[in-house]
Amino acid sequence: MNLLDANDRRGTYPDSWYTATADPLDPFDPLRGEMRADLCVIGGGYTGLSAALHAARAGQRVVILEAQRVGFGASGRNGGQVGAAFNASQQELEKTCGMDDARKLFELARAAAALTRELAGDAGYKPGVIHADRFDLEVSDTHAGVAHLQDRYGCTQTRALDRDAVRALTGSNSYAGGALDMAGGHLHPLRYVFSLARACIAAGVRIFETTRVHDITDGSPATVRSDQGRVSADHVIIATNGYGTGLSRSSRARVMPINNFIVATEPLGDRGLSILNQDHCAYDSRFVVNYYRKSEDGRLLFGGGESYGYRFPKDIASLVRKPLEQTFPNLKGLKLDYAWGGTLAITMSRLPYVARPAPNVLIASGYSGTGVAMATMAGKLMAEATVAQSEGLALLSSLPTPRFPGGGAFRSPLLALAMSWYALRDRIGI
Repeated sequence: MNLLDANDRRGTYPDSWYTATADPLDPFDPLRGEMRADLCVIGGGYTGLSAALHAARAGQRVVILEAQRVGFGASGRNGGQVGAAFNASQQELEKTCGMDDARKLFELARAAAALTRELAGDAGYKPGVIHADRFDLEVSDTHAGVAHLQDRYGCTQTRALDRDAVRALTGSNSYAGGALDMAGGHLHPLRYVFSLARACIAAGVRIFETTRVHDITDGSPATVRSDQGRVSADHVIIATNGYGTGLSRSSRARVMPINNFIVATEPLGDRGLSILNQDHCAYDSRFVVNYYRKSEDGRLLFGGGESYGYRFPKDIASLVRKPLEQTFPNLKGLKLDYAWGGTLAITMSRLPYVARPAPNVLIASGYSGTGVAMATMAGKLMAEATVAQSEGLALLSSLPTPRFPGGGAFRSPLLALAMSWYALRDRIGI
């Protein structure tokens, strides 16, 4: 079974609060026949749209081939959190990459959030990301990380939160402390997709939807084949994230798709006055992370729970309701108006996988929860790399992304066992 068909109808966005509150684009025709381009981008999410936009603005002839609709995958379904950091602490990056590269990575992550904010259009960007720790030991580590950023990097946008401060900002008694980063924020993810797509069209990009790529032939030019057509292009960018690891053998062993789930409550009314009263977004310290923010119409958008394999669970609302009510007991029994799932991609190191599988083919995926901002930046850097050396892309390419145990064939069952253990640790608090 193909992930593109496992849980959704072809050419149709999922039923979510995002689709109900975004002004959709008219469908684009599928590719038929042959085309020539400077750059062919496979995938119409944040990575692909950003790559196409920046390449087109630099004067390239660009084609996007999207298997479903633009933003159909994780880009149109995620929690909308715009992080300004990697899924690793700066101390970890310093040990892994060295001080010089760690500093460059810090600056790159901040620039990724700023770029996303710049391109957000009508996506309703709001600043502020709260990291909420459940245990005192976690708080000590978080506060040490904040002090490290302030002392070593001159960071003034991130500050430590004690128990009272995190309670005041989140409205939850579940946390012992945490941190607030004003360099990041949150937005409406599907509106952001449509903003990028409209900018692409204005820049001359040709977009083809319901066009499934099944083969890429290396060469100069490379040939990208779909069901009913093909594109000859000087450069190819693979931007399919969790939905298309089969297009690159190297990514299949290093990038794994996982499913994640979100609900939108009914409008909170007075019950929501103390929840996220500064309109920041939040995520917690669980390995299987919970994350949430308020919508413009006063709902709580709450994400939690993961699954591995193809199918989503039958009752997504019940799956997510449990951590929601644990975090906010005063919302127990609240009606959930929307519940949906999506497929993202992770790596073993939880750092992005960026590679050049052929001289004129680039790939970026496996953002592991940091994809709104990092995918936007990765697309820009790959577009730059099609015409010149890109220091930023070389930096991302140097990040460690080891193979999953068992490679592509056995990664899912082995990771599911590991994640079950971590989920148990989350439940019993160790």
